[in-house]
Amino acid sequence: MTEAELYTLYKGVYVPSSLHPAQSLKYYEEFTFRPDDILIVTYPKSGTTWTQEIVPLVMSGGDPASVETLPNWDRVPWLEEHHACNLNLEERPSPRMFATHFQHNMMPASFFEVKPKVIYVMRNPKDVFTSSFHYHSIASFLVQPGPQSDFLHKFLDGKVLFGTWFDHVKGWLNAEDKERIMYISYEEMIMDLKDSVTRIAQFLEKPLDAEVIEKIANRCVFKNMKKNNKSNYSLVPREFMDQTKSEFLRKGIAGDWKNLLTVAETEYFDAVYKDKMKDVKYKFVWD
Repeated sequence: MTEAELYTLYKGVYVPSSLHPAQSLKYYEEFTFRPDDILIVTYPKSGTTWTQEIVPLVMSGGDPASVETLPNWDRVPWLEEHHACNLNLEERPSPRMFATHFQHNMMPASFFEVKPKVIYVMRNPKDVFTSSFHYHSIASFLVQPGPQSDFLHKFLDGKVLFGTWFDHVKGWLNAEDKERIMYISYEEMIMDLKDSVTRIAQFLEKPLDAEVIEKIANRCVFKNMKKNNKSNYSLVPREFMDQTKSEFLRKGIAGDWKNLLTVAETEYFDAVYKDKMKDVKYKFVWD
C-alpha cells in the first residue's frame, strides 16, 4: 500500500493513519501538561523503547514491577497515538511519563506554557535508517520500504514518518528552556549505561545509590531488556507486526549501518549530512 493509503499528512509530516486518527491528534493538541511531567522525545528508531525501560525504573527506585506489569505503550504512552485517549492520563498521579515522536514545532500549546522535563534521545542517522529499513518490512501499518536505495532517498528527503531526522534533531537542539531538556545519545547509552542511568536520575532529581544504578543498568542491557515481554512487542499481534521477518528489538548496537549501506550510499548519506548539519554546533558522539 502507498503513503496516501496508509499515512496522514499532519503539519507537514507523515503519521500512520491507523495509529493517529483525527481524534487522537485533537487530543494531543489539547493535552494539558504538568510541570513535573517527564517527556521522552525521539525520532523513530533512536532508542525510545530503551528509554521507556530506564525512566520508569529510575522513578520507581529500581522496582522491577514498574516495567513488568504494564506494556511500555501503557507505562510511557505516546501522546499522539489513539491509545492515549483511552488511558485517562488526566487522572494519573504525578510525575507522569510520556513519549512523543513529534518535532519541537509540533508540540501542543500547553507544552510551551508549562515546560515539562524532556529527555531527548538521538542516534546516528545511518543506524536510524538501518533500523527503520528493517522495521518497515515487518509492520503492516507502514509502507513497505521497497528497494534500499529508494528508501534511502525517501529517508533523507523526509518522505517518511515524522519528517526528516535533520529537522527533528535541529528543532529540538534549538529549543528554548534547555535547562528543562536533557540531551543524550543512543551511543552514549551503549558506551556507558551506568553513567547514562546516573545522569538520567540526576536530571529527574531522583538520586539513587550505586547499587540501584547497577541494578537498573543490568536490567536495561539490551539482551536483558529484550527478554521482557512487556517491552519486546511480542504482545503485538502478528498481523500488525510480523517479528518472524525481523525482531522489533533487533540488535541494539551502534554501527550496524556498515552491514547495510553500500560505499556509494554511505558517501551520498555523508554528503547530505554534511550539508544539512553544517550550522549545528552540537558535538555528536558519532562525528
